[in-house]
Amino acid sequence: MSKHVLVVDDDAAVRDALAQTLELADLHPITAGSFVVAKDHIKADFDGVILSDIRMPGRDGFHLLAHARHVDEDLPVVLLTGEGDIPMAVQAMREGAFGFLEKPCAPRDLLAVLERALKTRTLVLENRRMHDLVKTGDPAARIIFGSSENAERLRDRVRRVAPLDTEVLIMGAPGTGISKVAEVVHLCSRRSKAPFVKRAAADLTPAALVEALDTAAGGSLFLDEVSQLPAASQLTMLEALEDGASARLLAGSTRDLGLAVEKGVLNSDLYYRLEVMPVRIPSLSERPEDIPVMFRHYAAQAAEQAGLELPEIRADHVADLMARDWPGNARALMSAAMRFVLGMPEDGVAPSDLGLAEQMARVERSLLIAALERQNGQASAAARALKLPRKTFYDKLARYQIRAEDYRR
Repeated sequence: MSKHVLVVDDDAAVRDALAQTLELADLHPITAGSFVVAKDHIKADFDGVILSDIRMPGRDGFHLLAHARHVDEDLPVVLLTGEGDIPMAVQAMREGAFGFLEKPCAPRDLLAVLERALKTRTLVLENRRMHDLVKTGDPAARIIFGSSENAERLRDRVRRVAPLDTEVLIMGAPGTGISKVAEVVHLCSRRSKAPFVKRAAADLTPAALVEALDTAAGGSLFLDEVSQLPAASQLTMLEALEDGASARLLAGSTRDLGLAVEKGVLNSDLYYRLEVMPVRIPSLSERPEDIPVMFRHYAAQAAEQAGLELPEIRADHVADLMARDWPGNARALMSAAMRFVLGMPEDGVAPSDLGLAEQMARVERSLLIAALERQNGQASAAARALKLPRKTFYDKLARYQIRAEDYRR
C-alpha cells in the first residue's frame, strides 16, 4: 500500500504535529507550508494522497483540490478546517474531496480516513499499471486480475510455462477460472494464432478426442476435469502425446489427481506427464486484497453488457465483499457484480447496517485467515508475513476465535 502523505498547512506547529502523527503510524509525510510549495509534488504518478488545510493565505485548499483533480482526478485529497463549517464540507465533497475533517481531529479518525485514501490510491495506480501492460499485448496482465503477490506469482508462472510448449496441468478450487488461465497460457505461447479448443473430458470418447486433437492442430486443446476422461480415451491421449501430437495439451482439474491415480481413476503415466508443469490458481480466500480490483472489473463489464450506468461502489460495500468467504471464488464474485449492477439485493447483512469498526473487523478477520491458509496454519510464519508481533497476532486470533490448526493441510 502507498504510504506517502503530502501534508499542506501554513501553520508550522499544526503541520509538524500532523507529520509526527503520520510517522508514528508508519506513514511517510511530505510537508509543505503553501500551495506553491506543494504543487511540485502533485503529479499524476504521485504514489500517495494529500492532506490539506482549507484556510491558507493566497491559494487555499479549494484551489489545491481543483489543481490536484486537474492533474489527476483520481488523486485523493482530504481537507481539514478549524471552522466547523458544514456548507464548506458539503462544497468540498461536491468538488471531489475524498474526505473532510474538522481540526483538531483525533489521530484515530485521521488515520482511518487516510488509510482508506491510501488503499484507494494503491488500487488506482495498480489498475493503471495493469492497463499499461495490456497495451503491450501481455495476455496475462489483460486477463488475470489482481494486485496481490499471489496474483503476480500466478501471472509470472503462466508467462514462464507458456513458451515451453509442454503439457500443462492447471489446478484450482471450483470457480477460480481454470479454463480462463488455460486460455492465457495459450495466448502467451507461440501457438497464440492457432486454435484454442475446449472440451469437457467426461464427454470425450476416443473418437471424439481424436477429432478434438485434429481441430486444435497447431494450437492447444484444453481438457476440463481431466480425471474424468474415460479410461480408453486416456490411453488414446497418451498414444497421441507419445506420437508427437500437433496440438498442445492443457489439462484442468479441481480435484486431487494424486488421489485419482491411487483409486485407479486416472492413468498414472498420463498424470506424470501432466504434473511436470503445474500451474496452481490461488483461491480468493488466499488473496482477499484482490477482491476490490476484481469486483470493480466485473461490475464495469456487467454494466457494459447490460447497457446500464455503473453504480457507485462504496467503501463499505467493498469492505463487506472482502469480509466474505467466497467458496465460489471468481465465478461467485462475478455473479455478485452482476446482481450489484442490476440493483438486486444480496442475502445477509447489508453493508450499511454495519458500523465502520465492524466492517474493519470483518476485513481484518479475513486477512488473518488468508495469512494462515498461505502459511499452512503456521501462526509464527503468518505473523511474520503480516509484519505483526507474535503476541499481537495471537491476541487477534483469540479475539476472532480463529484456530491456526484448522488451516493446516
